[in-house]
Parts: sequence; structure tokens; C-alpha cells
Amino acid sequence: LKETDEVTVNDGFKKEMSLEATKMDIDIVYEDDYLMVINKPSGLVVHPGNGNQSNTLVNGLLYYTKNLSQKEEFRPGIVHRLDKDTSGLMLVAKDDKTHELLSEMFKEKQVHREYIALLDGVFPQEKAIIDAPIGRSREQFDKMEVRKDGKRAVTHLEVIKKYSKNTLVRLVLETGRTHQIRVHLSYIGYPVHNDPVYSKKETTEFGQFLHSAYLKFVHPITHKTLEFQEDLPLTFKDFIDNLELFSLLANVADVKSLVIHPATTTHSQCTEEELLDQGIRPNTIRLSIGCENIDDIIQDLDEAFKAVA
Repeated sequence: LKETDEVTVNDGFKKEMSLEATKMDIDIVYEDDYLMVINKPSGLVVHPGNGNQSNTLVNGLLYYTKNLSQKEEFRPGIVHRLDKDTSGLMLVAKDDKTHELLSEMFKEKQVHREYIALLDGVFPQEKAIIDAPIGRSREQFDKMEVRKDGKRAVTHLEVIKKYSKNTLVRLVLETGRTHQIRVHLSYIGYPVHNDPVYSKKETTEFGQFLHSAYLKFVHPITHKTLEFQEDLPLTFKDFIDNLELFSLLANVADVKSLVIHPATTTHSQCTEEELLDQGIRPNTIRLSIGCENIDDIIQDLDEAFKAVA
């Protein structure tokens, strides 16, 4: 080849992409003439790409409205993104001017975002700043990694609660690199629980326990301060509830069985004989419940032990 030669490459994989509107339920937390705030469920891809041509958030947004920014051809409305299995709050622009202003706000760190994550392992400190550059992996192109020649990446971490084998944390991004939280936490040895890419443990279909829980910014057009908070998805919340229950049991010495103490309510009450008839023996833990709830409580305890074992 000489310097002025023209080279044509036909890789045989080129495929025309088209965006189709797809009917889907979208949890819209806020909407006005300029933007929307969406609560994205875990498992939903944000925009079409390799291997995901349909049933993305973008396809659903196109069905919902024709008013979306067109700054990027196959990502109408998308100012920033969340990974497929990351749930929670994200912004959508409805026109190009709003898109440009929001993008500049992200660049200037004027959009405050907080994430909640469950980590594998017990994090030793109460607070930490992870400052480690991130770049694309040379071995696996779909993964990111901490590397010296990567882009600056800073994550602020604060512990919410420590469990026997896990830690619930709040995270604030100072930068916004691809997979930043997941890469940083894996790098320091406390990967996000159930992360199918950056955790070495077996995972379930739910994916990483990472949730965009809080969003605050000044509206780029109306200049009003907007603030949003979104609860954890049910699967995430149920797992935390199980950890809480397991912690309660683990903190009681010599737990061998369980006593259910009938609550003082208007419901029918269980006598001690009725409890014994159901196989409930005296023990060191007492739960105040109605008699009709005993089976549910016993099942919940059993599931809790299995979930965190």
C-alpha cells in the first residue's frame, strides 16, 4: 500500500438499522414540554445496538411520543444512559436545544446523581473516594477496566449498612465513564452483587444490584430546581429485607428455633397450645404477628436463609 491508495473494506456484517416504535409500559416520573425523567427497570436496554435492535427504551419512547431530541440518529432523546441491568432514574430530552443544555450540564457536573448498590463483601471503611482511570479492556472489548492510559474516573462511596457478607452503599459520580461504578467496585475487591460481567460469582437473570436512586438538577429552560428520588426495585428490596432478617437472627445467641408471639390485635389470637400444635417451640426470638400470618412468616424466614446462605 502507498500513502495515497484508496482502501475499501467489506466486512460482510453491515446491517441496516431502523428504529421502530414499540408499545411498552414506561414509568414516567416527571414530564413537561422539554424533558422527561424515567424510572428504568432492570433488564431494559436503553437504545438499539449490536444484538439489541428492538424492545429498547428508545423503541418505547418512540411509541409514546414523537417529541424527542434528534442529536444522535439511533438514540433519540437519550442524554445519558444506564446499563441494561441498572435500574432507576434517567433523563430524556424532548428537543435538541434541551438536549444540548442538559449535555453541557452533565459535562459541567451540574446534574447530581446518587446510586444505591449492594456489594459483595464487608467494606472496611465508612467512606471512600475511588480515583482510578478507566479505559476499554484490550482482552475483552465489551468490558472496561482500570488502566493507566484510561480517562479520569472518580467515584464517591458512603456506607449505608454492613451485613455479614454484603455492604449497602450510596455512590456519587464525579465523572461518567462507561460501567464506572461497576469497574471501580470490582477493582477495589468489592464488586456489585450479582454483576454478570464484573463479579466472579454465579449470577441470576436480575443482574447487578445497582439503582439510580436520586436525581437533582436545575431545569435548563424553566430554571426551576427539580429533585427526584426512586425506591429500589422489588427484587433488590426483597433481597435487602432478607439480609435484614438474617442479621436479626444472626445477632441473637444460640438461635435454634423460633417462637411466634401473637400480636394484640382484633384478629383471632393463637394460644400457646395452638403454637405448639403448629410445631412452634419456645426460643429466644419473638415476633409479634396475628395467628393467621404464621405460615407466611415461617415461609419468609425459610426464603431469607436460602437467599443469603
